[in-house]
Amino acid sequence: MLSSMPSARKSNTAFVVGLLLVLHGFFVVTLLVANAPQEKTMGIVQKIFYFHVPCAWLLMLSTFVCAAGSLAYLFRGSERGDRLALCSAELGVLFGLCVLVTGPLWARAAWGVFWTWDVRLTSSLLLWLMLVAYGLARRYGGAGGRRLAAAMALFAATDVPLVYLSVNVWRTLHPTTRVVSSLAPGMRLPFFLSLAIFSGLWGVLLTLRMRVERAQSRLLELTIAIEDAEEKSP
Repeated sequence: MLSSMPSARKSNTAFVVGLLLVLHGFFVVTLLVANAPQEKTMGIVQKIFYFHVPCAWLLMLSTFVCAAGSLAYLFRGSERGDRLALCSAELGVLFGLCVLVTGPLWARAAWGVFWTWDVRLTSSLLLWLMLVAYGLARRYGGAGGRRLAAAMALFAATDVPLVYLSVNVWRTLHPTTRVVSSLAPGMRLPFFLSLAIFSGLWGVLLTLRMRVERAQSRLLELTIAIEDAEEKSP
């Protein structure tokens, strides 16, 4: 136990440093986005792009990580993989909600409507709903809830390529994936730094959530052990 204390301190130090870097990064990114050139057609409303796209990326990343953890749980019985899947799914719901809020706000200014049932928007909504369903299956699915949820995570991962490629395959109002490569020079640094900082935030939140989940699992194990000991004692 004592030997694990130095590693725990290093882990805590790395976590704090990462958190401070993310907070500082958000301050820098805010200044860069504010000073970035405005898009000619949409004007200042286009700046929601620097928030919307990173959140969409993290929705897809969370889904893939959830699926990877679910695979480890289904085929190896990995409890750590199961915890990773749960925490990733929760972050996917969080960042997916950000996508589904910022997207319609941007669409109302750019297209004149909050929502249109094109493939990108519909598949994104479906992906978010599947992550919500993952959480519901775990909570209310009974004894087989975790395995059912893991299977749903694998199914959700198959929707990610559709979300990403849909705008290149079907004609939609949504910009294609080439919009990032066509950014004006003054927009590229704020965008990629924003993408990096949001990814760092995702990593910090995942680490924190995993710690909470491990602590809850350990508490449950200790509670069961105490109950068993009390039953065995005269």
